[in-house]
Amino acid sequence: MVHLRAMKASAQRVGVDRWQLVWAAFFYVVLAYAIWGGLSDGSDSARGVALQLVLAAVLGAWYAYWEFVRAGSSRDVSYLIGSAGLWAALSAIDLDFLILGTAIFAPLCLHDLRWAGVGAAVVGGAWIWLVWTEEGGMPWQAIALIVLLLATWLLSVAYVSTIIRQSRERQRLIDELRTTQAELAEAERQAGVLEERQRLARDIHDTLTQGFASIVMLLEATEASLEHGHHAHGNITRALRSARDNLAESRRLVWALRPEVLAEAPLSVALDGLARRLSEETGIHAATVVTGTVRPLDVQQETTLLRAAQESLANVRRHARATAVTLTLSYMDDVTVLDVHDDGVGFAAPPGAAGRGVGLRAMRERVEGVGGTASIESVPGEGTTVVVSIPVPAAHPADSNAPSHA
Repeated sequence: MVHLRAMKASAQRVGVDRWQLVWAAFFYVVLAYAIWGGLSDGSDSARGVALQLVLAAVLGAWYAYWEFVRAGSSRDVSYLIGSAGLWAALSAIDLDFLILGTAIFAPLCLHDLRWAGVGAAVVGGAWIWLVWTEEGGMPWQAIALIVLLLATWLLSVAYVSTIIRQSRERQRLIDELRTTQAELAEAERQAGVLEERQRLARDIHDTLTQGFASIVMLLEATEASLEHGHHAHGNITRALRSARDNLAESRRLVWALRPEVLAEAPLSVALDGLARRLSEETGIHAATVVTGTVRPLDVQQETTLLRAAQESLANVRRHARATAVTLTLSYMDDVTVLDVHDDGVGFAAPPGAAGRGVGLRAMRERVEGVGGTASIESVPGEGTTVVVSIPVPAAHPADSNAPSHA
């Protein structure tokens, strides 16, 4: 599709260049004819001939500069003023140069009826002047012919202008249709993605989550039925801890896959839900803080921040051995920043070591996909801080600042 569009654009450029060359050839043919007509009668002095040749050469160079060096700027005011001045000077020296007005101004008049009217008035006046000068009068037949030709010219321009206007309107409608089709295709794709995520969430909930819940209940019942000090207590305790961890993880996955999380509540509320769930399931004190003037982000940006928070809290759950964690969402002028700080054991190895690389690397790639940056700061014994920064366009201030949550 992109390749086809590029081919069409290239073909259009070739067409414009071809017509540009054709009209330039026409201009120089008319210029050569005017020079020949001006010099053929032999009535001019050597100085007059030299002046004609110099002005004609300047006009030819002027046309070439604006048409080729300036890439077809035939509607530029500087070009029009310069061309009109040179044309008027040549016409004042010899009336044979009046015909040059057609080659100079016709491209402008073809697209605009107002310019065509000005051109008709100028050409008609010059034509009448030429006939009056050569004939010593103005017969009605000549006037009728001039009026008829100018009316034909104006009607032709009106017809061409109407076609051009309709073509532009048709092109605008086609562009709007293509944009709508692209938006519809994207909406259908997003709907398919959301539907698949819902299906996965249901499947995980109905299988893994329910299975782990049953295992936890059975292990708890078995642990309660064993006598104190039984040799199987240790194995039961470890199995129960593993089952609970995996139950919590499966619930986290189900919650993360729910596409309606951000649709039902703002990002700050979704972060509150993450913190509350972490506290309920692990006993870690988790809080959220929102600073700055809250403003809406697009769905992809909010989802990226939510996923980054989920991954960060999952690492806290697995590795940090923390007692407290704070999620800070900061709305700044041109950037939104999420900080996740825990007071856990921290680490000294690179983030890609000790099993930490896959999730954090995926988080970093997701953040970079929306033009943001992700960094991790950790010191052994002093906890870990994950910082995600996403640039956003400047927005008007909201009605009020968001409150902090704890």
